Amino acid sequence: MGTKLAAMILAGGKGTRLQALTRKVAKPAVSYGGKYRIIDFPLSNCANSGISAVSVLTQYESSALNTYIGNGEKWGLNGVRSLTSVLTPKQTEEGSNWYSGTADAIYQNIDWLDRVDPEYVLILSGDHIYCCSYQPMLRAHIKEGADCTIAAYQVSYEDASRFGIIVPDENGHVLDFQEKPKKPASNLASMGIYIFTYKVLRNALINDAKNEKSTHDFGKDVIPTMLKEGKKLLAYRYSGYWRDVGTVTSLHQANMDLLMSGDPTINLYTVQGGHRIYSEDTHSTPQYIGPRARVQDSLVNQGAIVEGTIDHCVVSSDTLIEEGAVCKNVVIMNGAHVAKNAQIENAIVGPDTLIEKDEKINIGGQEIVLVVNGRGRKG
Repeated sequence: MGTKLAAMILAGGKGTRLQALTRKVAKPAVSYGGKYRIIDFPLSNCANSGISAVSVLTQYESSALNTYIGNGEKWGLNGVRSLTSVLTPKQTEEGSNWYSGTADAIYQNIDWLDRVDPEYVLILSGDHIYCCSYQPMLRAHIKEGADCTIAAYQVSYEDASRFGIIVPDENGHVLDFQEKPKKPASNLASMGIYIFTYKVLRNALINDAKNEKSTHDFGKDVIPTMLKEGKKLLAYRYSGYWRDVGTVTSLHQANMDLLMSGDPTINLYTVQGGHRIYSEDTHSTPQYIGPRARVQDSLVNQGAIVEGTIDHCVVSSDTLIEEGAVCKNVVIMNGAHVAKNAQIENAIVGPDTLIEKDEKINIGGQEIVLVVNGRGRKG
C-alpha cells in the first residue's frame, strides 16, 4: 500500500563556498543558530507536514551527516508508520556511481520510490533555512491538477541571475523557466522545492537518463523539457522566511536574523502553527554568565560559559568566552574558545577554534571573515 506524499532531500552538495566549514562535513551538517544544523530545517518541515516517508540523499563528506540523521528519531520520523532512509550513491563493479545532477540523484534511487509507492513526490534541498508546512503547497498541486509545482520566492532583480527564474501567468501557471539567466524575465525565483505527481516524475526521470546530452539537472533539463512537452507546471508563492546559506557571509547573516533585532519573519522563540524546529539534544550543562560579563542582543546556547563581552552574537554550546574578551557581531560555533582579552568582530568562529589571548581579529573590518584556528578568511 502506497503513501500519499514521499519526500526526498538532496543533501549531497560540496558547499565549497563555506570554505573550511565544509572541509570535513557536508554543508547540511554545518552548525546554525547556536544549537541546530542546517539539515534540521527541511527534516523538521517534513515532520511538521505529517510526511511519513523521507529519504536523505547524501554524497560528499557524508559520514558525520549520516550519523547525525540516524533513523530520524530527532524529528519523530522513526515510528512504525514513518520511515527515514539515508541513501548514498550506488556501488557498482566499477566503484561508486556518483550523482551527476539533481535529477540523476533521484533517478538512481527510483527503486526506493517504487517501494514507497507514493502518489506525489516532494523534492527538497538540504541546505536552506526556512520553517513551514508543505501541505498547502500539496493542496494547491492537487487542486490545479498540476504535473509539477515549484515553490517560488520573490528576490531582487539584482540577485535573480543566481536562481532558476519562473515566468508565470496571472493564475500561477508556468509559462517559462530560465536557469540562472543573465537577463531574467522576472524576479520570481525557484526555491529548489518541487512537488511532482509521481507517475509523471518517473517517466521524466527515465527519459532524462536516456538523453546523453542532458546534464541530468531539474532546473537545466527536466523542468524545461516538461514545459516543452506541454506538462502543467504551477508556481506556488512562498512568503515566509527563506535563506540559501551558500557563503560565509550569507550563513553569518542568517544567524544574525535569529536575534530579536534581526529579521522578524523568522521566530524560533514561539511555536507558530505547530511548526517547531527539532534538533539534537547535546545534554550540555546550563549556560553560565559570569559576574563581570556583558551580554547584549545575543543568543547563548546551553553549555556556553560567557565571562567577557558579547554584543550581537550567536554563541553555540560548549564554548568559552573568557574575561576581558570582546566579541561583536560574531557567530561562535560549538567548542570554540575566545581567550582572555581577545577581540573579534564581524566573523564566524569555526568549531573547536581557539582565539589566542590578546589576539585581535577583523577589528573595524566590514566584511565577514571565517576564523579557523585563529586565522581569518573573507567570506
